[in-house]
Amino acid sequence: MTYYGAKELAASFRTVRENTIKIAEEIPEDHYGFQASPESRTVAATLAHIALGSRVAELVQFEQRLTTLVGFDFFAFMGGVMAEEAKPRTKAELIQMLRDSGEKFAALLEGASEEFLAERVEYPAGMVPPSKSRFEMVMSAKEHEMHHRGQLMLIERILGQTPHLTRHMQERIAQMKAAQAGN
Repeated sequence: MTYYGAKELAASFRTVRENTIKIAEEIPEDHYGFQASPESRTVAATLAHIALGSRVAELVQFEQRLTTLVGFDFFAFMGGVMAEEAKPRTKAELIQMLRDSGEKFAALLEGASEEFLAERVEYPAGMVPPSKSRFEMVMSAKEHEMHHRGQLMLIERILGQTPHLTRHMQERIAQMKAAQAGN
């Protein structure tokens, strides 16, 4: 039997966040204003967006423990998050923000009970599906971060950098080829 619960989710989220932080560390601060297109976020804004990305899950799932999103003013909530995202921050501040928010969310995940993660949250009429488990909803915070981290990895390529995950894979392939050639 395979089991993936709160501790595994927290560990997985920490891994995702550490990979995001590594990218934030590797992109030079003078490129934090880079924007791939006029409609996209800058590197700095993307990192702030990622750091604040778990706020809706924290509020809905852990702070208010809502059982329905009927009546939840998502747009008002996100307006506050977007205002926070827009604040100018240095590279060091953004990296610390990623560390702090990531560990806060991972600790919340780690402490969640199986019963809590199994609870269903009702969506407003017309949404498909009409409800989701808390587990699925908190998992979406990790998926959201991975989506934006993929954007940052493409930006690294545009800036002439090879993302660390790609470098690590290339190193493993080179080691396997060298070992195979030695046989």
